[in-house]
Amino acid sequence: MPIKVSKLTHIYDEGMPTEQVALEDVSFTVEDGEILGIIGHTGSGKSTLLQHLDGLLKPNSGSILIGDVDITKPGVSLVDIRKRVGLVFQYPEYQLFEETVEKDVAYGPGNLGLSQEEISERVREAITLVGLDFDTVKDRSPFELSGGQKRAVAIAGVIAMRPQVLILDEPTAGLDPKTHDDILNMIRTIHQRTGNMIILVSHNMGDIAEIADKVLVMDTGKAIAYGTPIEIFSKGEKLREVGLDLPPVTEFCRKLGIPETVLTVDQAVQKIKEFIGA
Repeated sequence: MPIKVSKLTHIYDEGMPTEQVALEDVSFTVEDGEILGIIGHTGSGKSTLLQHLDGLLKPNSGSILIGDVDITKPGVSLVDIRKRVGLVFQYPEYQLFEETVEKDVAYGPGNLGLSQEEISERVREAITLVGLDFDTVKDRSPFELSGGQKRAVAIAGVIAMRPQVLILDEPTAGLDPKTHDDILNMIRTIHQRTGNMIILVSHNMGDIAEIADKVLVMDTGKAIAYGTPIEIFSKGEKLREVGLDLPPVTEFCRKLGIPETVLTVDQAVQKIKEFIGA
């Protein structure tokens, strides 16, 4: 079930003195089962794009095909979109509100008209999938959990709706290094077990280089580059022109004089050994 975005344009306050073009002729395709990383500096249009993919905003022009459904068309219900697309906002733990973890995760699927048996099955499955022990946390208040556990519970609430597309907006923002790695590994596990398409927005170039199959670069509302991580991060000067850095390991290897574009620590170790003849 690919996503095809075609000539998507969104203008805030169109015709007003405060008019602002947030998206301009954005086009790209994500294939079924891929992880797409979206990068761009603040104000580049990333958040506006995500809200279109989840049906929260409608464009001034253009289309978004998810499978065979154009979610920009009038009459497409938000419930139908939510069955296909799940959006996890930045700092999703701030949206936790129920008295127990189980009830919080059950809130989303509970709005889909499912049986209680189906809801319970989905809740247990989702909590387990994000790396938490269901029996240990189900009756606990989500507000008693650690920061990483809270974020995992919030993500579980979206996973429990079993979307075909999972959108994550800065899922590792504000976390300590260990929790950051835990969340990144959790995303890998979710992808491996569900096979769903994942769209990941991050300012962490290392995360994008390591986990994404394709990368979309946004700048001032436009999609200025799209390709594999190796294709995107080979263009260091172009990225710097729009205020973006290379992944730290890539930058480190370049400073050593290694000509190839290196994206992961494992690749760096191998290339450095080759470089020094070890």
